[in-house]
Amino acid sequence: MSDLDQFRQTVNAWLEENCPPSQRTPITREEQVWAGKNKVFPSSDAKLWFERMRDKGWTVPEWPLELGGGGLDERQAKILKDEMKRLGCRTPLFDLGIWMLGPAVLEFGSDQQKQQYIPAIARGDVRWCQGYSEPGAGSDLASLQTRAEDKGDHFLVNGAKIWTTNADKADWIFCLVRTDPNAKKQEGISFLLIDMDDPGVSTTPIELISGESEFCQTFFDNVKVPKTNLVGELNKGWSVAKALLKHERKLMAEIGGDTPGPSFSPVQAALEYVGLDDKGKLKDVGLRDQLVSHEMAFRAIGLTHFRSFEERMNGVADNNVPLIMKYVGTEESKRKEEVLMAVLGHRALGWNDSEFNDDELLTNRGWLFSKALSIAGGTSEVQLNIIAKRVLGLPD
Repeated sequence: MSDLDQFRQTVNAWLEENCPPSQRTPITREEQVWAGKNKVFPSSDAKLWFERMRDKGWTVPEWPLELGGGGLDERQAKILKDEMKRLGCRTPLFDLGIWMLGPAVLEFGSDQQKQQYIPAIARGDVRWCQGYSEPGAGSDLASLQTRAEDKGDHFLVNGAKIWTTNADKADWIFCLVRTDPNAKKQEGISFLLIDMDDPGVSTTPIELISGESEFCQTFFDNVKVPKTNLVGELNKGWSVAKALLKHERKLMAEIGGDTPGPSFSPVQAALEYVGLDDKGKLKDVGLRDQLVSHEMAFRAIGLTHFRSFEERMNGVADNNVPLIMKYVGTEESKRKEEVLMAVLGHRALGWNDSEFNDDELLTNRGWLFSKALSIAGGTSEVQLNIIAKRVLGLPD
């Protein structure tokens, strides 16, 4: 038996023993455990599961042991992820600090910053939000105008960010600011960490078409930020931002695993809502074609993720794959929601009506929310431009 096979057995045994049965069921938004000083646990089992994973270092399995992580290599971390998925184990902790900021601090942060921020993220003590987009700088992020003026021992920050996910619930924000207004567009930008409780920071929720308000506009009015909160070099924040976006795009490419939604797949929904003809085939030929195309695309995406992982493990990784997979993954997720809407027909049109069941209501909201997937982390149009130039070598 290989070392990895032995590790898989060990992981499986630990998960079987430590993950409560209630934490092996599909998760709803209300049951997600988000990091932060005001963490809310939907049940005692959710709290127990989080604490066991935290103490094992498996909230951030690939991070260093000395900083609160699990110290696993990439193959071991994939085995853990695969075994959790196979057993249906819920993600114990949700946070942008885990998915985006942490890897950036590990790469660009000072030793003091790593000691200060990384263990706190691993323990779920702090909830982070992302301050990138602005009202006048969305897809053209480098045009951002939020300014941080050098005041000696601190920066004075003024400006506004938009689409800051859960900013009204976050403890801290990682933020791109302009520290040299005279530099070229991608230059003169710095990467700051800002306490949301600092005087001058305020948020306003933005209601979405799905009925939720998880996005906010965030305002900075003469906010004093210590210079020790600068990650990376002054005026070199664009390098940090690009590195962080790789992690965000990877997250977006793999969207769906932890996204609450209907309990049925498109095929299961079709069997229930459309039914079979006397030959045992789906009655609606058009829907049959859509379902086949979707299932083939999702299988191809999964296989490409696996191939990319194996190539990376063998030192022949193509760094362009994440760019492509972000586009392909989010676009196919949108198509999945379109297929579900077509399958359910008028049963997907409920909002708060009691005559519609939870799966039908979630289908409607999922379809509406899916429109954001091809915007977050870089719009599909911008992704295609990047792929055209960087991957295919086409002219501007």
